Amino acid sequence: MNFRVHVSGTTKDFVDGTLPGLISNFVASRITDQDPTLWGKAAESEAAIRLGWVESVNASRPLVAEIDQLRSQLHAAGVRHIVLSGMGGSSLAPEVIAQTANVELTILDATHPGQVAASLADRLASTALVVSSKSGSTVETDSHRRVFAAAFEAAGIDPADRIIVVTDPGSPLDTYARAAGYRVFNADPHVGGRFSALTAFGLVPAGLAGVDIGELLDEAAAASLELAIDHPENPGLILGAALVAGMPERNKLGLVSDGTHIAGLPDWAEQLIAESTGKQGTGLLPVVLDTVSYELSSVPADMLIVRLVDDAHAHHVLKRNRHDGEILISGTLGAQFLAWEYATVVAGMLLGINPFDQPDVESAKLAARGLLDSRPAPTSAAFTDGDIEVRAHGDFLGSSSTAREAITALLGTLDTDGYVAVQAYVDRVMLPQAAGVRDLVARRASRPVTFGWGPRFLHSTGQFHKGGPAVGAFIQILQTTDADVSIPEMPFSFGQLIAAQAAGDADVLAALGRPVLTLTLTGRNPDLTALFEAFN
Repeated sequence: MNFRVHVSGTTKDFVDGTLPGLISNFVASRITDQDPTLWGKAAESEAAIRLGWVESVNASRPLVAEIDQLRSQLHAAGVRHIVLSGMGGSSLAPEVIAQTANVELTILDATHPGQVAASLADRLASTALVVSSKSGSTVETDSHRRVFAAAFEAAGIDPADRIIVVTDPGSPLDTYARAAGYRVFNADPHVGGRFSALTAFGLVPAGLAGVDIGELLDEAAAASLELAIDHPENPGLILGAALVAGMPERNKLGLVSDGTHIAGLPDWAEQLIAESTGKQGTGLLPVVLDTVSYELSSVPADMLIVRLVDDAHAHHVLKRNRHDGEILISGTLGAQFLAWEYATVVAGMLLGINPFDQPDVESAKLAARGLLDSRPAPTSAAFTDGDIEVRAHGDFLGSSSTAREAITALLGTLDTDGYVAVQAYVDRVMLPQAAGVRDLVARRASRPVTFGWGPRFLHSTGQFHKGGPAVGAFIQILQTTDADVSIPEMPFSFGQLIAAQAAGDADVLAALGRPVLTLTLTGRNPDLTALFEAFN
């Protein structure tokens, strides 16, 4: 067995009581047979075209040789730096695959002009760009393709030699790319983006960067039979039941990497779980924790801890099982991908929701598009505190006159089951330390706090923010910049795009009654000291 799940306490009690029904209803084998009726009549049409991932291991085998051949061709041309333009499911899985294999893969899932400019300036002469978009109409990836094509042409490089496309057959990007002479990999259209780790979306960029994707598929294949059978030891059924064991009271999952060799898996699982379950006013909120914050902080009563460990450390970690019902998981990366996918759709079935749709993701996209079209004047700040402009959606600021007081006022809107989502629309390369805000807010709020880089999270946890329980409070961190990057043949720039994405999401959240606090860092070289002091 190359994937193990250990449950105890109240979680084990729930799993033990739930497994017999899952087994008698042949849930595992019906998922494997791609039976769309498992999630109810309302979900049947969507499920019928979203279960192709169960056979992705076999379907993806021919990709291994194709990717190896293309990588050799690129190396022969002096191209060894791979940049991936992709959002959500198109970038999260290959990022985990490359990091775990210790292989360089530059992820461009941002629209901040500083981050885009840095990617364009990084080894362009030896760079190939992989553009990944299931729909083929994603505004971020289309914009990235445009600026890279222009940069290649300006450097005397044929974009057709350097741009590789991964998309669904017949998409707008597929049509354009083939006409332009780009190398195209078509993915299975019956696999949703967040379930695409073992398809061309996960394998092409990681394989071109140098990962042994054949080994990854072998790992998944070794777990596939066990996940397909209706048996009490099926780890997909166990994990799926365990995830919902505390529902509805315990509806947050603290994901902790505790000694595992796999790098960044909680960030991938965060999207899979939040976007699949966060709808109809219910859902599981994944909260990515580092080991230090987990060890030093108390766990709220509405949070269930899921710890990822290596097999070699599992026995040791079990000895310090600190919280009732913790879930302990170990396994190879390929097995993890497939097992989590099984578990998530099982959890969706138990929650009575459709795990394959994302009805609220489009709302922020449409709002951003509307702002790009209308170009309204920027909303005036409620006040300015040094180099921080403060704005609010919702009537919670009161007499606040400093950023710290505004944060206190926002946190005052939280109920006992609430959470805070920190959303950073900043240059992740320039300001990576912005992620440290999460722990500061968690200590101050004593509630679960998530952190997302904007606009990347809009394609993942953004679904939960709008479709899940209405108990969230939202903090946007924005960054002004003097240097913008234009987008060829488009009426807006990257600076205008990211501003519209942040404002559009805030408008949608506010329309749903969610409080939003926006803190904008001004100045040429923003100093995070004042921001951290406001949060501390």
